[in-house]
Amino acid sequence: MNKLVIYKDLGLKDYKETWDYQETLFKSIIDTKIKNRREELNLETTNYLLFVEHPHVYTLGKSGDMDNLLIDEAQLAIKGATFYKINRGGDITYHGPGQIVGYPILDLDNFFTDIHKYLRFLEEVVILTLQEYGLKAERSKGETGVWLDVGTPFARKICAMGVRASRWVTMHGFALNVNADLGYFDLMIPCGIKGKAVTSLNVELGQKEVDIEEVKNKLLKHFSVLFEAEFIQEETEV
Repeated sequence: MNKLVIYKDLGLKDYKETWDYQETLFKSIIDTKIKNRREELNLETTNYLLFVEHPHVYTLGKSGDMDNLLIDEAQLAIKGATFYKINRGGDITYHGPGQIVGYPILDLDNFFTDIHKYLRFLEEVVILTLQEYGLKAERSKGETGVWLDVGTPFARKICAMGVRASRWVTMHGFALNVNADLGYFDLMIPCGIKGKAVTSLNVELGQKEVDIEEVKNKLLKHFSVLFEAEFIQEETEV
């Protein structure tokens, strides 16, 4: 089993470009697994973790409801935002600057073949990271992602999640609000859940801006421990 993970920080990158890049990596891993099976080989599969910030964009999962986007195309253009329907689970999600989007593209045969456990581990990476900032983040029963003040009228989501898996290979992932412009969340029903607020780390800490590189390093640390993974950083262009 290969527990080395190639880590790439893509900076600010268009959503569609990043999606296409994810698909390329995802397909390359699956192709290797198919080749191994067909030709009775034992070629090593590669794992990746991408961190990226996207320009303002709304994405709708395959089971999502278009009515959860509260503005039309003309208004999207005015807001400088784009919209995509995509092949992950979940409903509608917003991505934008000030948000760390993490895309683990892993062959779970290298780790554990349990999607439920995989999702819980992704949530735990975020929960442990926020704990370092003095925040008690939690899971909310029946609702994916990471939340604050679960079970109270003040419950609010700080991290959204949606993943896809095929042949135990994963793509898509999580979006953690660090210095996000929360006004963009008012233009949709977040993840299709009405009456639930959204927050960002800088708001919770009462700061204008949190050091986003510091947050990335904490996420990497906890990911490494939970998945027993070793990171190799690559600076290649997409």
